[in-house]
This record gives sequence, C-alpha cells and structure tokens, in this order.
Amino acid sequence: MAATCPEIKLEMQPRARFDVVDVRERVREKCGPMLERFPWVLYCSYHTTAGYLDQGLASRLNARRAGVTPYLRAFQTVFPEGAGYQHDELDLREELSEEQRRTEPRNGDSHLAFIGAGLRSCVAYHKRPNEPVYFIDFDGVNGTCPRQRITSVVGFTEERIVVRERFRIPVAAQPVDAVNLKDPGLGLFDRIQAVIDRHGVRKGRVQLTLAETDRRAGLTVNEYETLLMQHDLRDVICDPFRFMVKQPCRLLASLRRIRTRTMTCTRFLRLQRSISLLVSECAITGKSRVVHGKYQSAILVQWGLAGRDTRELDFCLTQFQ
Repeated sequence: MAATCPEIKLEMQPRARFDVVDVRERVREKCGPMLERFPWVLYCSYHTTAGYLDQGLASRLNARRAGVTPYLRAFQTVFPEGAGYQHDELDLREELSEEQRRTEPRNGDSHLAFIGAGLRSCVAYHKRPNEPVYFIDFDGVNGTCPRQRITSVVGFTEERIVVRERFRIPVAAQPVDAVNLKDPGLGLFDRIQAVIDRHGVRKGRVQLTLAETDRRAGLTVNEYETLLMQHDLRDVICDPFRFMVKQPCRLLASLRRIRTRTMTCTRFLRLQRSISLLVSECAITGKSRVVHGKYQSAILVQWGLAGRDTRELDFCLTQFQ
C-alpha cells in the first residue's frame, strides 16, 4: 500500500509572517512529476496557524494568488496583530515555563484568522492541470526568526470506506463553548486508534462530521489553549468584529461581499461541519495512527444550545488505494 500511495514530507521556511506558498509546485521541484499520475492528492499541515483552503473555496476564489490573498487579508483586518487577545497574555498562561514565556509567539490573531478563514489542516484536492495548491501561513515569523513548517503530501487513486461509527460528545449547558475532541476523557481518539489497528489501515484518513441534526455547531483543528478557546474565540463568536480596529467603509463593504459570496455558515467564522485527519505509518514504530502536530487538536465549537447534553459526531475511516 505504501508503494502505491507515496507520501512526501516537505519542509518549508516562510518568507514573512503572512506567506502563501504553492506546495504543488514545491513538490514538483523536489520530486519531479511523481504525484502527477494520481487523480487525488492529500495535503496535511502540522501547524495551528498554517494550513490549506478546501478545493471548493479555493476555486470560488479563482484558485489563484490574486483571488486567495485578498480573502485572507480580510481576516487579518478582522483579527489584527496585538489587539488585546487573552491568548497573548503570556503571564496568565499557566502551562508555559518561564523560558517559554520569553520565546512564545503572541499570535492570538493568527489562530483566529486560521479558524475564521476556514483553513484546514488536512485537505484532498482532485487533480486539475496547472491549478496551484496553497499552503497559507498566518504566523510564519516569530520576531525576526522564520519558523520551520512541515507538510505531508500523499498521492492516491481512490478512497475506500472501511468503517463508519457514531460517537456522542458531552457538551456544556451553555450556548457558546469549545470541546477538545482529543481529550483522553472522551475516548474518541482511543476508539479511532482501535479501529485503525483492527482493520490494518496503513494510509488513509479519518473524517469527523457533525450529525445532520446537530446545528449551531462546527469543527476545526487548532490549539486547544484555554484562554484562546474560552475567552478570545468566545468573544469572536459573540461579536465577530470584536478585535477589528476602525477601517474605511470600502473595506467593510468588501468584507460583507466576501461573507455573502463565500460563507456558508450563519456566523462570520467559517467553521466547518466536517474535518479530515491523515492516517499514516509512524517512521519510528511502523504503527499507523492519526497524524497531527504537537499542538493540534480537533475541536467542536458550539454557538447555540444543543437541546440535550451531547452532540453526535460521525467518524468515517477510509483507506487510500
């Protein structure tokens, strides 16, 4: 299976804090046309402030830098750097050591722009000749130091469903909340790993999808840091323009057009109802597992009461061929 579904791990160094890189072109430069024979390619980012647009949204933005960049810049305007995010109050971050407080980036804006713009950590693109695939970075430089970015790229011909299951996630009896789906207490990722092991999937993906009946909720992949999730994100859900400084009317009009043209969620934030996670073999252990970066968590966000004490989440395990 590994031979028929090659995986390339690409390392990149951003040129600026905001950077847009054509990964498809980078892969061609590094490996030649080896992935061009596959009708599908999956792209996986290991970062919480850098990722991909899904192919449908990228296409509506003309799938070119001239269309994608203004859309992304709009979210940087809504979430400007240094606008008083709780996440950036490093002295309040109990999980940080004193050394980490000296080096940790103040990047609350980048996390919120990632979530708001609908960036994804894992996307599958159908082959379209000469169409770029952009890796988008909202936090590529910390001070004067470029950050090291890594993305995995997997070519495949088809995707076979291995198993589907439904999982209930406990939610709070409050309208606005965020749930860390990677929390061991929920048991979701233990269950997913057990299914991967049982079926021997070597390369594929897990798709997590909110049940059709669960409304006023969405999914994202980001850092589940308490101040970010329980304060900054909550503020934005209640008031999407909470952090935006006063801007010219024409920019506000542009933002409204972008929202009308591309947003399918009733909120300004482009929270998704479904997310994907790469399944691949660990180079050290040889064991297949869900691939994620150090700070990445799948997160359920609600902006309305569920009407009960749980929400239903479907997970689908597939295998690449």
